Amino acid sequence: MGDIDFQAMEFAYEKHSDQTAGEPARHQVVVVGAGPVGLTTALDLARQGVRVVVLDDDYRLSTGSRAICFSKRTLEIWDRLGVGQRMIDKGVSWNVGKVFFREQEVWRFDLLPEPGHRRPAFINLQQYYAEGYLYEQARQQPHIELRWKNKVANVTQGDDGVTLTVETPEGPYQLHADWLIACDGARSPVRKLIGQESHGRIFRDRFLIADVKMTADFPSERWFWFDPPFHPNQSVLLHRQPDNVWRIDFQLGWNADPVEAVKPENVLPRIRALLGPDAQFELEWVSVYTFACERMDKFRHGRIVFAGDSAHRVSPFGARGANSGVQDAENLAWKLRLVLAGLAPDALIDSYGAEREFAADENILNSSRATDFITPKSDISRSFRNAVLNLAKDHPFARSLVNSGRLSLPATYSGSPLNTPDTDAFSGRMTPGAVALDAPVQTRGEPGWWLSQLDGEFVLALFCTDALPGKDTLQALQALRLAPVPVKAVLVAGPQCDLSAMPAELTVVRDSEGCLAKRYDAQPGTAYLIRPDQHIAARWRAINSDAVAAAVNRATGRA
Repeated sequence: MGDIDFQAMEFAYEKHSDQTAGEPARHQVVVVGAGPVGLTTALDLARQGVRVVVLDDDYRLSTGSRAICFSKRTLEIWDRLGVGQRMIDKGVSWNVGKVFFREQEVWRFDLLPEPGHRRPAFINLQQYYAEGYLYEQARQQPHIELRWKNKVANVTQGDDGVTLTVETPEGPYQLHADWLIACDGARSPVRKLIGQESHGRIFRDRFLIADVKMTADFPSERWFWFDPPFHPNQSVLLHRQPDNVWRIDFQLGWNADPVEAVKPENVLPRIRALLGPDAQFELEWVSVYTFACERMDKFRHGRIVFAGDSAHRVSPFGARGANSGVQDAENLAWKLRLVLAGLAPDALIDSYGAEREFAADENILNSSRATDFITPKSDISRSFRNAVLNLAKDHPFARSLVNSGRLSLPATYSGSPLNTPDTDAFSGRMTPGAVALDAPVQTRGEPGWWLSQLDGEFVLALFCTDALPGKDTLQALQALRLAPVPVKAVLVAGPQCDLSAMPAELTVVRDSEGCLAKRYDAQPGTAYLIRPDQHIAARWRAINSDAVAAAVNRATGRA
């Protein structure tokens, strides 16, 4: 069966009972925007039993490829939502990038140099495929209701939620949301309706995006040129996408006319200069964009929460936009579910703002630095950049200064109030606030992956590298499972650990290669408490059920 043409798909407007109700119908969560962030948010909430209404003022998926670069962390989140493998099967996986200065390659980097990871550093996949797969997954979820051609025209906040006025082809209607999540893009109508703005920096440069359909034998790598002979004094980026489509970004300069730049007679010569005069290709999509790095001061405003581009946006080099938005969704969903269930205070949503505002600042910092390196605004800056590029071929210190876009990585919430500080000595990256690393494991003798055990709930990983825990410890683990906020215990058994006496009701994985213990600096008895969004909440060298319960309270805003 061939691929679905998501670009041609149109969604019919449907009338709902809300539109004829005497009083505004009440919903737990309303999500505005059916893009990657809005659909990810809805899917994550729905899988946790929360009913969600998704409103979108359009009747189609995104036009053109738009965001194409999805990170390992985003794929791991989508794995948990049941769509990761489909993204991988269609996408172009890559780990390697190359940087060129004029005619020479000056640096080659591998974003995933070690084995033992389920997912690649990145895939390239047109946004309409990503949206299409998320849409099809959402359509199968009974807890998600998708409403197309529903435009939010007004919002009014009260103590118990938000009342929305929604315009449709059959006239306006109102509904009430306990929580409203705005995932409605960089121009966010919801943001404007409540009188909020984004603040930041607009960079004085423009880039042309050209999606070109052609057959080429270039490897699946990220190629970035500074000052190439085919586009002198500017920069160019080349990426491969599925369906023999290649993304080419050309720096234009601030004085370029965006209307003229997208005309075929101006685009085609640039492409031929790169590919050669005899290259056979078709121009599939073209657009011009301006670099911008900005965010809202606060992502939460009462019962309205902003995520994705509506809350923050960055320059595209580094693939930090859509990926950060998907991580917003994952951070928010589990917290909102606990608040709705009465298992956590309303203040837990404030931690979404604190953590994701920190992540946005980190993304903006990296994106701004990349933009300044790619587009120097003075002769001194350009001379410095060119000197760095000349030295990078032979000197490692210079490579650390080359910046063609620091590629997206998940934020470590090192200062989060939800973390329980270490009381024991550890080494490595798995500090409180860090996202959990994956590793190969075995479950019931079958090969699998560690992150598959972390499926949207609190998990206590107890490393039993030599022997199983005693009866008292097993009883304490069972008690944690029965707590108001349940904690799933997963025993991580070493290669030599005897599992014959293991109670059937406990989850056990075999760290057959020792990779998991190494990445988590685990000794016999080491325990990690991992949040539903797969970030580390706490860790200890020896388990103590009271300490675990206190860490869960802290991680759910009840400390």
